[in-house]
Amino acid sequence: MTSPVSYELVDEIGVITVDNPPVNALSHAVRQGIHDAIAAAQEDASKAVLIVCEGRTFIAGADITEFGKPPKEPHLPDLCNTIEASSKRVVAALHGTALGGGLEVALSCHDRCAVPGAKLGLPEVKLGLLPGAGGTQRLPRLIGASAALDLMTSGNPVDAGQAAKLGLVDHVVDGELRDAALAWCRELIAKDAERRRTSELTVEDVPAGALEEYRKALARRTRGQIAPQKIVDCVEAALTRPFAEGLQIEREKFLECMQSPQSAALRHMFFAEREAAKVRGLASDTPLREMNKVGVIGAGTMGSGIAMNFANAGMQAVLLEVDDEALGRGFGIIDRNYQGGVKRGKMSEEQALACRGRISGTTDYESFSDVDLVIEAVFENLELKQEVFAKLDAVCRQGTILATNTSYQDVDRIAAATKRPQDVIGLHFFSPAHIMKLLEVVRAEKTADDVLATCMALAKKIRKTPVVSGVCYGFIGNRMLGHYAREAQLCVIEGATPEQVDTALEEWGMAMGPLAVFDLAGLDVGYKARQGLPEAERGDPRAFRVADALVEMGRLGQKTGAGFYRYDPKIRQRSSDPEVQTLIEREAALLGVEQREIDSEEIVDRLMFALVNEGINILDEGIAQRPGDIDVVYVYGYGFPAWRGGPMHYADAVGLAHVLQRIREFEQRFGPENWTPAPLLEKLVESGITLAEWAKSKGN
Repeated sequence: MTSPVSYELVDEIGVITVDNPPVNALSHAVRQGIHDAIAAAQEDASKAVLIVCEGRTFIAGADITEFGKPPKEPHLPDLCNTIEASSKRVVAALHGTALGGGLEVALSCHDRCAVPGAKLGLPEVKLGLLPGAGGTQRLPRLIGASAALDLMTSGNPVDAGQAAKLGLVDHVVDGELRDAALAWCRELIAKDAERRRTSELTVEDVPAGALEEYRKALARRTRGQIAPQKIVDCVEAALTRPFAEGLQIEREKFLECMQSPQSAALRHMFFAEREAAKVRGLASDTPLREMNKVGVIGAGTMGSGIAMNFANAGMQAVLLEVDDEALGRGFGIIDRNYQGGVKRGKMSEEQALACRGRISGTTDYESFSDVDLVIEAVFENLELKQEVFAKLDAVCRQGTILATNTSYQDVDRIAAATKRPQDVIGLHFFSPAHIMKLLEVVRAEKTADDVLATCMALAKKIRKTPVVSGVCYGFIGNRMLGHYAREAQLCVIEGATPEQVDTALEEWGMAMGPLAVFDLAGLDVGYKARQGLPEAERGDPRAFRVADALVEMGRLGQKTGAGFYRYDPKIRQRSSDPEVQTLIEREAALLGVEQREIDSEEIVDRLMFALVNEGINILDEGIAQRPGDIDVVYVYGYGFPAWRGGPMHYADAVGLAHVLQRIREFEQRFGPENWTPAPLLEKLVESGITLAEWAKSKGN
């Protein structure tokens, strides 16, 4: 087998070239090749060594195909030490992305140059890990403890310009990288510049108490996660211990992270997100429809946010509303969103203006005669949506994709309002639509393969994470959410306060508690959805009685300043409201519910296992393709903590037998109407296999 690493002498410079497409990952062969080339350079006529990569990037990190397998020598920490110990200057030439182990290789070199567009980072924390090849020890010595902590605990990369200001890059080059890097190496040789080993540098001291303050702020920002705090431990070692001792502490902390359930969950999510993009039964060479211009119906908060996605991706977007006044309100939302993006440093004023310029408005359906895609984002009313699609069928050219942003409605019935059901699909965005990553792509019975393939590709273009769902009420996310919401509100009417429920879930790891989320979304949204259902399909009448009563009192959540909580009109900070507690007690008495104390463990188990049980039903019915798809939906759409891996991974982690045992307990206590174990769950427990193993047996 040809080695992915080559070595040659170019005049007096030994050039190590890595060519391991697509991202020059640090496979065993790459590590061995670099190690052998460094050894060869010690014996030849070279005066310096240059490490450069072919293709679109420098070494972008570890080889994910080796995850979970026993590592082979040379291990990356040893390779980095070998590079740094070289008797000849070693220079790294960076382009594309130098991430994780790739940046650790660069840190072990004596000098680093980069093209202006290069990105450098240590994203290990996003997999529940920390840099384990000297990164936590070399980076603080090079750029200071504070900057190193920020880079490692965020996991976010910096560009070459920022890296140069930090001292992470020594030289930003112009032109073709290899030639420019060779020229710079010659300059360094000619000047006989001092060879700098990062391990021999001292870390700038930090003020007394600074690390402790950093830990506290980090704990608030990364609630429940262990890897960020272990990164601080390692940086503290860099400040207080010799380099060799620091490396030993780093290795101990790295292994603790690697063996933790959190890292297992985050690595699961890494692969689950990639798997979710693959559609069962859809050929990889399915042709795509051309997508340049998009129409959006409804200029409310959702429709305006949807239009921004396409404008931000360089596409033309046309917003339709019933009149100019409604259109003006929509553009007001868009302008405020862009102004907020500029203020937060997410984009420049020029970028915001360019994006805004791609969005136009209309009150006439005929304006959609030349669009490639239309997304309907009107109220959740089936008849209204069918009326809209009948109009689109009449005005849109053949080949236009007709999409509904419905959260609940039957996409097959919407498609039936047209003469082209093969062109109809569900594209369920999550609010705020210009920020949230998730996109549920709902494949209707007659949706054409090229329509599905085009929408999956389009999701990537607008920087969304797509997950395919079949047709059912609420699809994947909201169908499961109904059971989660039921248990949250049953806990309230049975005796827990809204604060107790939300605190229990937030301390467990959810981004927001369920009742705070309902206030944020607007209690009237769920109210209208329930009112649109036949009474027999509305579920347990006790579950939503309090929420419905709040809506009927005009307490719709944050937008009216009051829902389950009261909200400060300026900063929207929530506070408990005795009026709500009085309402809860009154409604419990009317329904004959005897209130009691409910502990956090019961609250969490009821909400989590309600999610899990319905998720398993969704899998059994084929609505979701695989357990990981459900996890992606909940992590990216519903604030589920990624470090717990999504509800399906969580079920496997705590054990399906335990999940089933708790569900049966709840069935005994609360009745089978809400707590009937999913048949597939019972089968899996009986067979002794996990959801992950079941999915693998299905070829997912």
